[in-house]
Amino acid sequence: MSNHEDGIKRYDVTPILESRYFILPASAALVGVFIGAVRGSRLASLRFLAENAHRPPKTIRGWYLYNKTKNYKRMAAGLLSGGKEGVKLGVTALVWVGMEDGLGRCGAGFDDLKEVGAGVGTAGAFSIVYRLRWRTASRALMLGSIIGGGMGFLRWAREYLKRARGDFI
Repeated sequence: MSNHEDGIKRYDVTPILESRYFILPASAALVGVFIGAVRGSRLASLRFLAENAHRPPKTIRGWYLYNKTKNYKRMAAGLLSGGKEGVKLGVTALVWVGMEDGLGRCGAGFDDLKEVGAGVGTAGAFSIVYRLRWRTASRALMLGSIIGGGMGFLRWAREYLKRARGDFI
């Protein structure tokens, strides 16, 4: 609890959760929105072209309306696909962060392996949700452990460089 000038006690969540636990899912969702918007827009453009290839416009007004309709369909499909991909990637990052934080709170024994555990746990959850076959799921688990190991190595390297520089914070 923290006191402010107005005398009201407010709850401060920053001692409990690190700021990267907020930033990672939000930035993953934002990246997912951009990727989904581009992919959905391109797919809608190609679909519109394929659906209307048998009757191309013959007048200037026809070409104007053709392009106008195509652009509206591209925008609508891009927004829809961007929203879907943003939610998927944001939830995946939220699962990663939740597992990493949960393993970090389990004790000192899990603190060194929290990134690997988060990677394997997220890959396992992904495999269950999308009902992947055993061979594909094992590849996803291997990829999760490699990515988690890389994240753990980066955390170790950051701490090592801080100690070498003299920052013991």
